[in-house]
Amino acid sequence: MEVTETKVEGLSRSYQIRVTQSELDQKLDAKIKEIQPQMRLKGFRPGKVPPSHIKKMFGKSLMGEMIEGLVKETNEKAIEDAQVRPASQPQINLEGQIDDVIEGKADLAYEMHLDVMPEFEPVDPTTLEIERPVAEVSDEEIDEALAKLAEQNMKYEPRGKTAKARDGDAVVIDFVGKIDGEVFEGGTAEGATVVIGQGRFIPGFEEQLVGVKAGDETELNVTFPEDYQAETLAGKDAVFEVKVEEIRAPEQPEVDDEFAKGLGLEDLDQLKDLMTQQIRGEYDGASRAKAKRKLLDALDKAHDFDLPSGMVEQEFKQIWAQFEQEKEAGRLDEEEAAKPEDELKDEYRRIAERRVRLGLVLAEIGRKAEVQITEQEVQQALISEARKFPGQERQVIEFFQKDPNAMAQLRAPIYEDKVVDHILEVATVTDTTVSKDDLFAEDEGLEAL
Repeated sequence: MEVTETKVEGLSRSYQIRVTQSELDQKLDAKIKEIQPQMRLKGFRPGKVPPSHIKKMFGKSLMGEMIEGLVKETNEKAIEDAQVRPASQPQINLEGQIDDVIEGKADLAYEMHLDVMPEFEPVDPTTLEIERPVAEVSDEEIDEALAKLAEQNMKYEPRGKTAKARDGDAVVIDFVGKIDGEVFEGGTAEGATVVIGQGRFIPGFEEQLVGVKAGDETELNVTFPEDYQAETLAGKDAVFEVKVEEIRAPEQPEVDDEFAKGLGLEDLDQLKDLMTQQIRGEYDGASRAKAKRKLLDALDKAHDFDLPSGMVEQEFKQIWAQFEQEKEAGRLDEEEAAKPEDELKDEYRRIAERRVRLGLVLAEIGRKAEVQITEQEVQQALISEARKFPGQERQVIEFFQKDPNAMAQLRAPIYEDKVVDHILEVATVTDTTVSKDDLFAEDEGLEAL
């Protein structure tokens, strides 16, 4: 095998690789010798088919199979001899006609292109100084959380038969919906409970129930929204014939020991402790997210080295594809939607460069610190991903298990978080008390990404 480096440009490398006809013949002869004992051909004793006959009958197919493995083998050898770390899968450009190579009439010659990993020394994480915002859980917030919990457990008690429905009441009704006088699918129900003001029904439906009382029969005129999920109903006028069965008034439960016991707890103190832990967990998550962003900003500013163009381009394409999806769905904010495409592409390319740079830095810091992720952590992540698709969990798990790239994407954020946690453990981290609003405020600008 002959390997000649033909291009060194930044992190881009090209190599000319040649495997001569004689080398190919030797490897083919070795392959034939390997399979000869298992050969079964009519007219020959088992395992006694002459190598020359095997070569005549199966030489081309064997050579074709062998070349695919040989390219992989020679690539790995060329990379090992060059002492470089690939940042991408090699790109192969074959020279000449592959049929000539298979027929043993030409050398196997091709050019291999790849990006290599940059050589850099990451910052010592023990020298980093990170400010971590924290917020205290106030008694007022605990009270608000308890009040919201009580509201979620609201009870509705029957009102008098002559009582008229008010905003916030639950109205039990039977209804039949019609469009152009015809009953439509899904527009009929019996004993449906409608809480006036919750906005769970078509706009205008709940509001027209204000003032009705048990026994009333009335008609509600509404128009389905233009973006209604059922396209056959979107934008159409409908009439609902309604019979009122009962009016129920809301009664918010008292937040006391009995309320806590109704939730399966011992008393109100235990409920407050649980609510405090829950809110504390939300605060801790927000604090870590803020600290992580500050850490990533510090790492980005501390490193400046060439990036593999292929990795940057791949990251940019993913970001731009997501942008186009958001644009098509009409979810862009006015400022972003007004920017010229060239300006947006420049911004997103800088984001792609930042992400690639930080990914390489975190990977190198993790390698030096011998950060590892366990198989249990990977399995937990896989199960969590599968649960996002109820009823298809088995198919999701099998998909990941069969796709190495998908598994790598699953492992990447786990590894990143463990490296971030490692850095936050060894760096100098100073807690700064802020308000709840500041803790949960979104960071703006490129540096927050």
